[in-house]
Amino acid sequence: MQPVPVQITPVQKLANNEIMFKDVPLITLNGFLGLAIQWLVLPFILICMFVTYALGALIIIGIIVQLIISIIWFLMFNSYLIVSPNEGAAIQFFGKYKGTVDKQGFHFFINPLYAKHKISLRIRNFESAKLKVNDVNANPIEIAAVVVWKVVDTAEALFEVDNYQNYVQIQSEAALRAMATKYPYDIIEDKDIGGIALSSHQEVIAHELQISVEARLKRAGIQVLEARISHLAYSQEIAQAMLRRQQASAVVAARSEIVKGAVGMVEMALEQLSEKNIIVLTEEKKATMVSNLLVVLCSETDTTPVVNTGSI
Repeated sequence: MQPVPVQITPVQKLANNEIMFKDVPLITLNGFLGLAIQWLVLPFILICMFVTYALGALIIIGIIVQLIISIIWFLMFNSYLIVSPNEGAAIQFFGKYKGTVDKQGFHFFINPLYAKHKISLRIRNFESAKLKVNDVNANPIEIAAVVVWKVVDTAEALFEVDNYQNYVQIQSEAALRAMATKYPYDIIEDKDIGGIALSSHQEVIAHELQISVEARLKRAGIQVLEARISHLAYSQEIAQAMLRRQQASAVVAARSEIVKGAVGMVEMALEQLSEKNIIVLTEEKKATMVSNLLVVLCSETDTTPVVNTGSI
């Protein structure tokens, strides 16, 4: 028993039994060749047939054939197609997808009954609306993104989704909302230390967002070139509280650095005084000196020195 040959068609079935339309190149003729056929060849055939049947007995058949050719001549005006750079045209024949023409130029179809649907393949971009979501710490934030995309498969964009531009917008916002809930706005809490934050890891977030958006749009023949956060802020109801929290964290970090540096300077001063035998200090005097130096070094305001005229 011989195996049955598999016929390759524009409609391919996926593993999950869904139907996916893919671009299939459609062969066309040069448009100027079509003009020559319509304006030179067909009129010449009509003249020859008129002369032939006029001299014979089959004039009725000749009139019918000439009428058919005349109808075809007028229908051939629908056989032309102009494709601009970065543009594709999906061709249908009474609802059935026949192929795609994406080569720029002047094209001619043998079948004048083809329906043509053009679509732009140029790079596009849009900015999503400001979405109000909760980050991983349940803090309400406002976030928006810019998505740069283009159509890479004309058939998928036209026949797999109802409105591919609206589909891009909705799916991009859904991917942005899902990603925003996975990460904290900023690394403030202890459990966030060492992780990824929306405000401090822009490149990592942009790369993940691009992959997520492209995965959602792949079904529609869309390629995502870039996806990046364009707006990120705390919601108004907690903005002031989070600002004070960030300021407090910054003050604590700054004070920690000041104290660390002051302790180092005091330690260095005591070591140099001891090495050079400038003065011998008792433990009580060392404690007093350390206290005075720390006050001078760690004070937020200028200190006023007091000159000791007695014994040290």
